[in-house]
Amino acid sequence: MSTEKVDRVVVPTAPAQDVAQPVRRTPGPRAAWALRLVAVIAAGFALYAGSPPREAWWVAPLAIAVLGAVVRHRSARAGFGYGVVFGFAFLLPLLGWLQDFLGADFGPWPWLGVAAVEALFIGLAGAGMALVSRLPVAPVWMAAVFVTAESVRSAFPFGGFPWGRLAFTQDTGPMLSLAAIGGATLVSFAVALAGSGLAELIGRAGLIGRAGLIGRAGLIGRAGLIGRAGLIRAPRRWAVPVAAIAVPLLGGLACWPLVGTDANAGTKRVAIIQGNAPNLGLGLLYEDDVLHDNHVRAAEELVDDVQAGRVPKPDFVLFPEQVGSWGPARSDPELSAIASRLGVPLIVGGLGQDRDQQLRNEIVRWDPETGFGDRYVKQHLVPFAETIPMREVARLVSPFVDRFQSDMVPGDDPGVLDVAGLKLGVGICYDVAYDDVFGPAAAEGATLLAVPTNNAWYGHSEMSYQQLAMSRLRAVETGRAVLVGATSGVSAVVAPDGSVAARTELFTEQNLVAEVPLRSNRTWATELGSVPMWTLAVLGVGAIAAAGWRARKSGA
Repeated sequence: MSTEKVDRVVVPTAPAQDVAQPVRRTPGPRAAWALRLVAVIAAGFALYAGSPPREAWWVAPLAIAVLGAVVRHRSARAGFGYGVVFGFAFLLPLLGWLQDFLGADFGPWPWLGVAAVEALFIGLAGAGMALVSRLPVAPVWMAAVFVTAESVRSAFPFGGFPWGRLAFTQDTGPMLSLAAIGGATLVSFAVALAGSGLAELIGRAGLIGRAGLIGRAGLIGRAGLIGRAGLIRAPRRWAVPVAAIAVPLLGGLACWPLVGTDANAGTKRVAIIQGNAPNLGLGLLYEDDVLHDNHVRAAEELVDDVQAGRVPKPDFVLFPEQVGSWGPARSDPELSAIASRLGVPLIVGGLGQDRDQQLRNEIVRWDPETGFGDRYVKQHLVPFAETIPMREVARLVSPFVDRFQSDMVPGDDPGVLDVAGLKLGVGICYDVAYDDVFGPAAAEGATLLAVPTNNAWYGHSEMSYQQLAMSRLRAVETGRAVLVGATSGVSAVVAPDGSVAARTELFTEQNLVAEVPLRSNRTWATELGSVPMWTLAVLGVGAIAAAGWRARKSGA
């Protein structure tokens, strides 16, 4: 009996898997592009939604974070495109008051045109952010680039248009205090730095990678927050973005003790006249007498209240912009009568034409005995309104071409008027958006600031509230109380810490009387002047140059 031996071949097999592994899928190129586009549109609109009059300071860093995450490690061309879309989504609703102002007569073209031109500068910021995003410590350079683009659009073209700076979204919140150190420029940089740090965090986590909205690395992937290079296992990987987020917030909180509010130069009682104006939009263009008469009537009511003992006598009275209108004789019997009856000087805004036939938008100290006194001439004239380039073309989008046959003449001296024993720093309306008006006034000894303005053109839009936010920032920047006198509102008394002590409503006749602190201390921002702006501009331009050199070297 024979035994048959059977050979068996053993084939190795993979061990059984308890759970099937999912197939990782990433969006296709078109879907990824669409998702990124939707993200920057939403972020741009969110930046508007977080702007005054809404007190949502924290939205601005989040909006910049989305823009930064989308442009991170992309080409300059892609960064420019995403930046333009982001800017347009932000500025179009923010500047909606232009449509309220001009839309009935000129359609949407002035509104769309200004928003589109300004969005191009944010496009340049996006391009620069994309270029520098591969450099070490990228959030710092990305923030510097964004602020540099802000500075450029605040100066060009036609004198620039600073509306919509990141700093102006921070009229509340921890980073407002940084204005006392480095002005509006430092506040914008802090917002952009926190946002860029969050963008770097998002990028390293793979939430918005090159593969689309959710990158290949994934939140919990090999390079994600909890992966091999994650926050827990590789903390050094996250040090820079976390620091970029934390430093602006903690620095802002740490700087609040430096924001003084004490009346170290005494106090003064002031009255602000808001005589109101009809809500006519462009119809107000030829109604100078209405503005004058309304404010004279409101001032006469103040005089009656003071003489009857219902209101304490003020040390001086602030009128808004464009209340008066005077020629070379510089006379206004009604203003002189009010000043004489009260026995205190008036600070009055008006259009003045001197013997040289040049028209000026000016603020005048009206003395009870001598009348027309010292004046401040507006430094930053509104393009296509007070100064009109390309007049024949401008006629298609601006009614001011026919209203003013020649451009107004800008001033070049800081607005410091001696009134009631104090030095009053003055800027007119549009001036408040610029960094070179109130800082120099405080440096020349102004202990109180005033912003006379005429916002009656813009109806019930958000423009007056946006401008009030700028005044709040200037208060912290200079360490001075700020008086806002508006024809139709919003008039306000702003404390040196940016808080609003009193304010009026839109399109009401209302006088404010308040005791305000006078302050002589100079803030760091006043001492430094334009140094922060130029420092960040050098950093931004230098980072772009370094990124270009690095890219050329790696491609050689």
